[in-house]
Amino acid sequence: MKIALINASPKKKASTSDTLLCDLDIYIPSKHETKEFFIDKPFLTGEEIEELKTYSAWVFAHPLHVDAIPSHLLTCLCQLERELAADRNDIYVYAIVNGGFFEGKQSHHALAIMENWCKRAGLKWGMGIGYGGGSSLVYMKGIPPGRGPKKSMGEAYTMLKKAILSQDSGENIYTSIGFPRVIYKIMGEVIWRQKIIANGGRIRDINRKV
Repeated sequence: MKIALINASPKKKASTSDTLLCDLDIYIPSKHETKEFFIDKPFLTGEEIEELKTYSAWVFAHPLHVDAIPSHLLTCLCQLERELAADRNDIYVYAIVNGGFFEGKQSHHALAIMENWCKRAGLKWGMGIGYGGGSSLVYMKGIPPGRGPKKSMGEAYTMLKKAILSQDSGENIYTSIGFPRVIYKIMGEVIWRQKIIANGGRIRDINRKV
């Protein structure tokens, strides 16, 4: 079976979407072929589209943008819809949406967009995962899914893997990084302050009124 792992983050390097797909790849048995594709521009080449058509399952991973999908991905989905219009497709589509919000449920609109797009494009919707607190994953690359703060990810990926390999559909899963919400909030504030200083700003500017 050929499985396309589609990184639809606007960041091609060091993205949470890439981390999520790399972790998912661990769950796919080696007898199946996987390949990571990148959608970081508002168009796909003809060669990319033709190659994608040869895969039995597409797994999109992307960040949550204003409770929806990134704009460049929307443009690519419209392009794919046009290209697939004349084909009879048995491709199953799955999606992993990571949000900066702690609550994974915040991704339900984005997953609904992907499901509705499948209906328009003539593809089969499988299921999706809404992952809360995803922005912390880039700092946890050494932790395997299913362990520690990534325990719930391992449980979700076990169900996603089963759906992909059986080419089946399932209920969407909403989960979050495995530590308390208050800790996630404190970590985020620490990182923001570090980035402010790294970019030449001052901490006191956070509360400055304009």
